[in-house]
Amino acid sequence: MSGATTLRLVAMYAAYASNLDPARMLLRAPNSPTAGSGWLVGWRLTFGGEDLGWDGALATVVEDPGEQVFVMLYDLTDADEHRLDSWEGNELHLYRKIRLVVQTLDGPVPTWLYVLDAYEGGLPSARYLGLIADAAAAAGAPDEYVAGLRHRPCS
Repeated sequence: MSGATTLRLVAMYAAYASNLDPARMLLRAPNSPTAGSGWLVGWRLTFGGEDLGWDGALATVVEDPGEQVFVMLYDLTDADEHRLDSWEGNELHLYRKIRLVVQTLDGPVPTWLYVLDAYEGGLPSARYLGLIADAAAAAGAPDEYVAGLRHRPCS
């Protein structure tokens, strides 16, 4: 089948925001290797949940035609997925898991990721936004993407 694109049967985890940082992911999912990078096409990085008590709003993604979000892919072990669930506040129902397709240089890859279970709106703290921009740079995101993060409004 020349030219045909096949999808993996097992979905990868698509890390964005602060989870782009390879050192952070090594602590959160120490047994799960990186499996490349890609883009959530038709999605936008945004913030919400400002009223949840943290220092500013939390990162999430929402559908938005014409936008895209840089992600790192991880082939998570079951144990690391449970560890990451705990870190992301799964038992508190802060985030929920959804399945999406990430576009990579090798073609589309089925993935899952966490989205905030709260309304979009609010500003992240300057510290949090800086952490996200630094994570994107450490993950090898394009310079324009990192610069866009560094120039977003924050509190």
